[in-house]
Amino acid sequence: MPKQWNIHPTDLPLAESIAAQARLPLPIARVLVQRGFHDADGVGAFMNPRLSGLSDPFLLPDMEKAAVRLWAAIDGQESITVFGDYDVDGVTSSALLTRILTALGGRVRAFIPDRLDEGYGLSQDALERCLAEHGSTVVVSVDCGVNSVGSVAYAQQLGIDVIVTDHHEPEETTAPAYALINPKLGDQPDLENLSGVGVAFKLAHALVKLGRGQGKPAAIQLELRNYLDIVALGTVADIVPLVGENRILVRHGLAQLGWTRWVGLQALKDVAGVKGEADTFQLGFQLAPRINAAGRIGQPMQALQLLVTNDAGEAQRIAKLLDDTNAERRRIEREMADEAFAEIDEYFSAGKNFGLVVAREGWHPGVVGIVASRVARHYNRPAIIMGIEEDGSARGSCRSIDEYNLLEGLLACEVCLSKFGGHKMAAGLEVKPGELEAFKAAFNAAVAATLGETDLSPVLHIDAEVAPEEVDWDFLEQLKRLYPFGQENPEPVWAVRRLRVSGSPRVVGQNHLKLSLVAAGETFDAIAFNYPLENLPAGEVDVAFTLKENQWMGNSSLQLQVQDIRASG
Repeated sequence: MPKQWNIHPTDLPLAESIAAQARLPLPIARVLVQRGFHDADGVGAFMNPRLSGLSDPFLLPDMEKAAVRLWAAIDGQESITVFGDYDVDGVTSSALLTRILTALGGRVRAFIPDRLDEGYGLSQDALERCLAEHGSTVVVSVDCGVNSVGSVAYAQQLGIDVIVTDHHEPEETTAPAYALINPKLGDQPDLENLSGVGVAFKLAHALVKLGRGQGKPAAIQLELRNYLDIVALGTVADIVPLVGENRILVRHGLAQLGWTRWVGLQALKDVAGVKGEADTFQLGFQLAPRINAAGRIGQPMQALQLLVTNDAGEAQRIAKLLDDTNAERRRIEREMADEAFAEIDEYFSAGKNFGLVVAREGWHPGVVGIVASRVARHYNRPAIIMGIEEDGSARGSCRSIDEYNLLEGLLACEVCLSKFGGHKMAAGLEVKPGELEAFKAAFNAAVAATLGETDLSPVLHIDAEVAPEEVDWDFLEQLKRLYPFGQENPEPVWAVRRLRVSGSPRVVGQNHLKLSLVAAGETFDAIAFNYPLENLPAGEVDVAFTLKENQWMGNSSLQLQVQDIRASG
């Protein structure tokens, strides 16, 4: 489906002023203006994020109470359990606090619930098994627990102090924990975008700060910078905005990852083929999926053990296991996606089908969310992928597009549903036995009522046009100062007009197009992923791209990673 190009407007005089003051190429200054910067001081702080810019951890609610209680547990050699979650944010949060509390002298064990048997978060079934296995007097939850009212009350009644660290949206009634640390319950709006591992890092910071104030040797010797690579991995994987403190943590975490001291992270990098300077793409699409795979179709405790072990041999063994598990997850995902696309393509009509629902027997519950994301992106419509159970019910995941609120659509179909929950862009649901076909029709009607008159053609957002002579090594070096890219700080997309294709384009890998582009005496190496050769327009072309450094056989070159090609004019 052809993409519409939307080139973002810019306050050009302001961009010119910032370019002059900050000594930046004008296109990069235009991007910064579009992203809300109005002066050179703000630009400087953004492009040079410092660890000194992190806020006092004790600004978060209940932080002092939690830190004092944990130091009492450490000093008294009480048993402490870190209770996590099975996604990357939860696993990294668990690993971070397990390592920190151990380094401070605590007796610590970690626990992650079983995805299929115990479900998400601090459920009572999972907590009961945790307490039976660990017998701890203090439980610290990470990336979960803010709304676990019943299970936390159960533990507190047993005399077990539960410290909740979470970043999810609190409901009207929150867990009656000994301490409840959640930036969304405080008065620091700048911290509300923290990931679960970001909140866990704040607790670690508070423990070290309190311990140093009391002259504790373990706190004085502990260097928090060494743990930022773990924090960066969880933050990027959770797709939180990479601005403010998240940006600081990820920028310095990526630098730390280059010489990580954790044998598990090094082993994970090795099996994933991550070498040299890492970026958020490698965190999000090479390292994180291997950890996530353990939670989706394997054992998440294996992923946690990888991040807490100090045994290089064990780390290599687990990393290979996670790599194999991820390969199996990809196979399952590919088969499910092929089946889903084939079914939808048989009936799809852009003017009739707005909410897409596919359900099959035998589909793996740990992979439905990934497939739903692929379907939603491909058709640019809300999508629901479900597995059909033996009793005729169906359970699965929904993913949406910016124009549609999923929860409103599910609410309109609730007569067909046993349960559902989530947020605007992603949700989970269960369809009652015998109601699947009625639900498909109702969901499509609900989405059509909102999007029926909306142009759902895919849109490519372009930050700025550039002249060919502007795209050089200095431009790339200045662009790198905008790293790390991610949510709310996306990688800029540029456009160059009236390029000519030089020589003979060729297909490489799996349907990737390699070509040379020429304009104004400049020649650019370019690659267009998943772009059929027969789709290449004849004559002059306009190209939208991201700019990369391509390394091959010891040589470096600038490369345009093509986002779209269209005939000029």
